[in-house]
Amino acid sequence: MFLQNEQIATDNEVISNISTLFRSNVDPIMDIDIYEHNMKQERKSNEENKDEAKYNDITKVIETHNKKTKKIRIGADQYTFLHKSCQEYYAAQKIILDILSWKPDIVTIDNQQFQQQFESHVQTLSINCKLLNEELGIIQFIAERIHDINPIFVNLKARLFRIIETSKRDENVSIAAANAITILNSANVNMHYKDWNNVKIPYAILDHAFLEGTNFTNANLDHVRFYQTCLNKVNFTDASMNDIYFGEYAYLEGHSDKVNGIQFSSDGTKIISYSGDKTIRIWDTSSRKQLHTLQGHLGAIIAVQFSHDGFKIVSCSWDRTARIWDISLGQQIQLLKGHLDDVRSAEFSSDDSKVVSCSSDNTIRIWNASSGKQIRLLEGHSGSVRTAQFLEDDSKIVSCSWDKTIRIWDVFSGRQLLLLEGHEGRVTGVQFIPNGPKILSYSMDKTIRIWDALSDQKLQLLEGHADEIYGVQLSLDGSKVLSYSRDKTIRIWDLLSGKQIQVLEGHSKSVNTARFSFDGSRIVSGSNDGTIRLWDVSSGKQIQVLEGHLSTITGVEFFSKESKILSCSDDSTIRMWDISLERKIQLTEGYID
Repeated sequence: MFLQNEQIATDNEVISNISTLFRSNVDPIMDIDIYEHNMKQERKSNEENKDEAKYNDITKVIETHNKKTKKIRIGADQYTFLHKSCQEYYAAQKIILDILSWKPDIVTIDNQQFQQQFESHVQTLSINCKLLNEELGIIQFIAERIHDINPIFVNLKARLFRIIETSKRDENVSIAAANAITILNSANVNMHYKDWNNVKIPYAILDHAFLEGTNFTNANLDHVRFYQTCLNKVNFTDASMNDIYFGEYAYLEGHSDKVNGIQFSSDGTKIISYSGDKTIRIWDTSSRKQLHTLQGHLGAIIAVQFSHDGFKIVSCSWDRTARIWDISLGQQIQLLKGHLDDVRSAEFSSDDSKVVSCSSDNTIRIWNASSGKQIRLLEGHSGSVRTAQFLEDDSKIVSCSWDKTIRIWDVFSGRQLLLLEGHEGRVTGVQFIPNGPKILSYSMDKTIRIWDALSDQKLQLLEGHADEIYGVQLSLDGSKVLSYSRDKTIRIWDLLSGKQIQVLEGHSKSVNTARFSFDGSRIVSGSNDGTIRLWDVSSGKQIQVLEGHLSTITGVEFFSKESKILSCSDDSTIRMWDISLERKIQLTEGYID
């Protein structure tokens, strides 16, 4: 006999009592499903065995395993399990026995007839009693048998796929189907290009699964987990997807058009997003609730910047204006009007007393942030001015233009101080490097150049990209710079030597955005391919791929103190992602082919 909790069972009844244990102790969480129809081997072994030998063999194998489990005799005919894992093991064997011991009642039978007979039996299986999501030990024991070389278990994988298939026509086996697909996923079985229309697998766990090309049309996927799952070309048409989990937190929804960018406040408590819908939205980071919608612009928002004190933001738009807003009130404070074409960027001075803006009208303008009045008009560029920013002491401004030049200006007089020439294509961005002082520029000519901010001397030329560079970012310690490009790569450069340290390859389309983590050890990138990727800086290796956005990624940001990423997309959503790495690292090598 076995003593289990307060119940005593005879040796002959142990399997029955394990079934009772399974029914009472397994609680639901979230699971996932996948279906594969490779049944030749199963048909051969199941349809040609005409006697009880197979059932006896299965029972014999289980009894052999049972002798190895840890149980303690506490009476003449009584035992107790030494550890919960022993209970899990017996429950797993009961489930396996149920699945494999069934055989058709006709000797000669085709695959369709086999499936029809099997479906009538699925409702009675132990695997259909309770979701196994909180009984990971049971899931793991069964998953291990899928790869067991003992021929007794050769049909287990195929039978699990048959259970998933059954759910297409019988909603009463949805628990069994969800458990089956979760077990297959735990066993690292690829489930790509499956025709799983109408399957019912609510609460299934498909984290890290490879589901490329799978058809989930009209499927019940309520509460299914798809954390870091490969969903390329998956068809979710008309699928029920209530409370589905893609590995990210709840979306920040509200924008009705492309989200052009996102930014954290300096204290990390707020997020601003700006969109083609002409609005700016302010969100609370912890609750993810929208605090304000800032309306007033008459065109798409191009860029937004926080003030250094964190109380205001400045925005610029296709409507030819820049605007200053009070964050706490959610109201417009000033309208900066004067540009004759779209305003490409706007930034505060370090003391927040001034704003510098630049435009496709070829000019730069300096504004009084308190009054909204224009202080200076800086003219000299012969093409659209793409970026303008204050240098460290606010006495100078650096600008870049499609006229292929970088210029440095005196804030107080408005006079041009330096003209930096050398780029052979449009200069799309410029950034001040504090320790130098130096200036970094990047261009459509595929190069990055570093200049002396006190002279017109070019200090370094960084070459390697094969197409236009879309952006750069300095590491917090100022030792490195990353660049991202239309050539589908991110590159890491040593600022002191100008040498390329790493090339990060993996995106299949242009890389639109990339950021260093706060400790400089990782990089997150977003691409036109709809994916977000996480990279290790020292090795250059890709760590994670985050899928879920439905269109081009337009912005990514690291949280300052948490293992989370913020992203925005042309699909009008903002998403938060959990990037804890432990399980991903554990599973990646084993089954992503």
